[in-house]
This record gives sequence, structure tokens and C-alpha cells, in this order.
Amino acid sequence: MDRSSATTIFESLSSGVRLDIYRLLVKAGPTGMVAGEIGGAVEVPPTNLSFHLKALSRAQLVSVAQEGRYQRYRANLALMHDLITYLTEECCSGRPELCAEICQPAAQLQAQEI
Repeated sequence: MDRSSATTIFESLSSGVRLDIYRLLVKAGPTGMVAGEIGGAVEVPPTNLSFHLKALSRAQLVSVAQEGRYQRYRANLALMHDLITYLTEECCSGRPELCAEICQPAAQLQAQEI
């Protein structure tokens, strides 16, 4: 991954609707969802949904497969993993074991503070 690719991903996810769609598809896992299911879940009309799905597809955050009359969308989890790796590869000067505590999910850190 390079800076340009990472920027494209972040620009695509900067829309709240697209972020909701991506998170929904992550939750759906490898089975994905057809466009109508996505639209119903995020309460977005078909024309707007198409716009957002195309933006996610252009950023390669989702893949689409034709299934008869329907299009099934799936989150590109490998790309998100690559993005996370790109963002954290220099963590603690390339020694991530040194910053294990700060790399815990925020919920775990908050629970420890209580």
C-alpha cells in the first residue's frame, strides 16, 4: 500500500453513508449482501445507494458480483488489513512489541481506567 491508495480509501470512507455501508458489509462477512438489502438496512434510496456503492467499488473497498438480476457486494477485508498494516508498520520504530499496551482496542483501555 502507498500513500495515494490510503488517501483514496480514507476519502471514500469520509462519507458517513459509505462508512455505514462498509461496516454493514464487514458484519455480513463473506456472504455479502445484495444492493436491496444494503439500501434497506441503511435507509438510502436506490439512486443514492448506487452512487455510494460505486464510490466504494472505485476505492476497491467492496467487490461486486452479478447474481442473476442482483448484484452482491462484499467488503474487501484484505484491503482494510493492508491499510491497517500501512498505518502501523512503523509503530514504535518498527518494534510493535514495545507499544502493545497502546495498541489495545480503545474499549479495553477504557475498561482498564475504570
